[in-house]
Amino acid sequence: MLSWVDRMPRRGKQLLAVSADAFTLVVAVWGVLAARLETWWPQFGSMSTLDLAGIVVAIGLPVFWGAGLYREITRYIGLRFVVRVAYAVGVTALGATAIVVMAGRESGIPRSAPIALAMTAFVGVVGTRALARDSLRRVHGGIRSRIVIFGASDVGAGLVALLAQDQRSEVVAFVDDDPTRVGASIRSLPVFSAVDLRGTLARLKADTVLLALPESGRRRRRELFQELSALGIRVMLVPTLQEIAEGTARTDSIRSMRIEDLLGRAPVEPKTTLLARNITGSNVLVTGAGGSIGSEIARQVLKLGPRKLVLLDQSEFALYTIESELRQLASTASSVQIVPVLANVLDTVRMDFVIAEHAIGTLFHAAAYKHVPIVEANEIEGISVNALGTLRTAQAAQRAGVRSFVLISTDKAVRPTSVMGASKRLAEKCLQALAAESAAGAHDGTTLPPRSRTRFTMVRFGNVLDSSGSVVPLFADQIRRGGPITLTHPDITRYFMTIPEASSLVIQAGAMGQGGEVFVLDMGDPVKIMDLARHMIRLAGYQIRDESNPGGDIAITVTGLRPGEKLYEELLIGDNCQPTEHPAIMRAEEPFIPWGKLEPQLARLQAAIDQHDVDGARGQLARLVSGYAQSISK
Repeated sequence: MLSWVDRMPRRGKQLLAVSADAFTLVVAVWGVLAARLETWWPQFGSMSTLDLAGIVVAIGLPVFWGAGLYREITRYIGLRFVVRVAYAVGVTALGATAIVVMAGRESGIPRSAPIALAMTAFVGVVGTRALARDSLRRVHGGIRSRIVIFGASDVGAGLVALLAQDQRSEVVAFVDDDPTRVGASIRSLPVFSAVDLRGTLARLKADTVLLALPESGRRRRRELFQELSALGIRVMLVPTLQEIAEGTARTDSIRSMRIEDLLGRAPVEPKTTLLARNITGSNVLVTGAGGSIGSEIARQVLKLGPRKLVLLDQSEFALYTIESELRQLASTASSVQIVPVLANVLDTVRMDFVIAEHAIGTLFHAAAYKHVPIVEANEIEGISVNALGTLRTAQAAQRAGVRSFVLISTDKAVRPTSVMGASKRLAEKCLQALAAESAAGAHDGTTLPPRSRTRFTMVRFGNVLDSSGSVVPLFADQIRRGGPITLTHPDITRYFMTIPEASSLVIQAGAMGQGGEVFVLDMGDPVKIMDLARHMIRLAGYQIRDESNPGGDIAITVTGLRPGEKLYEELLIGDNCQPTEHPAIMRAEEPFIPWGKLEPQLARLQAAIDQHDVDGARGQLARLVSGYAQSISK
């Protein structure tokens, strides 16, 4: 029967609701008078119960229609509908009373009847709608998900109201770490302790947990995900308190967890003044603009209102892709000039021309070869682009009077074991030497004119999630293919950060540079790649296949460390690290080779590269980068 009603057209359902309300009003009139006059068939004066019921129905149905009671979809009625019913039955009772009084036919009708009629009709109309709503939800929704909200807070309480409209789910309880909240009730739902979380979920027969934790609770979020996903419990994240307070959150804002939600720290809010300091109104050049970091820096620079944004890359396709995206992102009213430039950072003449022609004020140097195994097998190209390409771009910037030059470096430059890491450390040393030489000239006035004193800054950070060739998209692809996930070592760890956050911090660090500093980003706690692989398998809805669970979906295979790969990454060479005006950025002063000693060594490195002398280039790189000598064999 209910299935038939659910399939009825809209007009048919409205007609059914009108008929139900008419019947409810008739029963309400009869019930009120029968109870008040203590007779089964009340009769008073010249008016019968049917006469009075007819008047009430004739007034009530148009009032109900005008109040919008028949426009509501029954499955989703709530408090506002109840308020409209109260208004409608009140107007109906008053209208019926006025007509009876004006007709002079009120003799024998109790004076309390209008109030009792309004109350009875209200209960009847609301009750029939509530019964129909619950019945239709059961027919339409089938089995409902049983949800526990972890976090007995304002966010959790707001979620109960949001989820009350979702026919697919039912909130059954709260769980919280705070013992002072345990035993209390929120919206008539009990609050349980998190101590015996497994037992609590089993008793409640819950299949879903919504994490209503603040951003500061990311570590606890990661622990809960690991514990609950192992039990087969679905873990979801909830909207923020601000979204709920502003009324912008819906139940579909509740989403599955993503891998970035499991990082060891909360994202740090950017400082607007630092973001705009070197960007707004300036001509900005981004090298390697088609890469993961370079493209995101370009996106963020565009939003900060530069006068001109020059995108430089040696890949035509990468350059086309980012230029097309930025032109779509730029508003029609934007006056930012976007200039794509195909160039190689090793081409000194071309770099001189580009930087001078566009009067660049700020330069972000992201052009580099970064994949450790590939650079390890192509040493000459890696050293050329990463080290000498950086040097030549920096010298071109210096000759053109660029105010700020920011190098995007890597944690692999610290005590490097690979050509990629050693070449990036040499790039840092080149900038440090240039900065010191420029500072010396500023003091004695003999080296560089004031307009050429470029501030060279290096920003060092670890891996970024979802960057090209990184472990996250690799694992995701392996999971899509059914596995196995290939892992080089069970104990390998890495620092991780999202691409937008890393790029934002790079821009802000560059704004604080005075010349020659190495800025290190707060990457949070290092993440074991084995744990990352397990998290990604569970986030994808699969089970891990191992000795304890041979019937699982995805296996993890250890293949062994690749050439040049380290078990653990570091961000600092020494312990000389100072805070800055940004809480997530630290400043380090690290040892370097003065330009007078470095320049002839670089000339010998260039000679080895020109002759494609791999052993000579590796040996020279080892002499220039301390700590790399023990790892120069292929």
